[in-house]
Amino acid sequence: MESIILASASPRRQDFFRLLGLPFTCIPAEIDETPLPGLTPRQVAEDLARRKTQAVVEKLEKGGAPCGDVVMRQWVFGADTIVVLDGELIGKPADRNAAENMLKRLAGRRHEVITAMALYNGRRGSMDCRSVSCEVAFAPLSDAEIAWYLDTGEWEGVAGSYRLQGLGACFITSINGSPSAVAGLSLHDFYVMLKDNGYRFGA
Repeated sequence: MESIILASASPRRQDFFRLLGLPFTCIPAEIDETPLPGLTPRQVAEDLARRKTQAVVEKLEKGGAPCGDVVMRQWVFGADTIVVLDGELIGKPADRNAAENMLKRLAGRRHEVITAMALYNGRRGSMDCRSVSCEVAFAPLSDAEIAWYLDTGEWEGVAGSYRLQGLGACFITSINGSPSAVAGLSLHDFYVMLKDNGYRFGA
């Protein structure tokens, strides 16, 4: 199968690529992830996914990353996952206090998780962007439970301050949508996206 460049250093997305048996190389996009004003949450996620993918495409075109002589045949994939509560974006916590406040806000409530995916097809010179929305229900949490979770450090570097694929799953009572999307990549939608764009599995 053809190799795909993953515009991310996310260990979670790398795990999903390995699960699918996809050969890949990581080239982090290193963009400013500040949301552009005036966009809906879904538009924010899709814009960030596109910008991540485009940033890596431009790196390849400029020779700023290892690309050999096959730049124009490359597949480049970027994604972004955001958490939304009451219409407000809940980003990555800056520190433990921010993570504590986020978890207190999420506890006992439902929130939305949006994962956007952008795929660049070098042969066609085209960009395909799609997004998936899920509803996640959190159990009520005591201060002691939140402190216990914060002590694990699992909240660091993740939107909403919890990881579904880790101990954060202890707090989730239900998910309406794709669990893998909440963890960072909707496997079904990603698989369909690749096929729709001509990627050949098993070839």
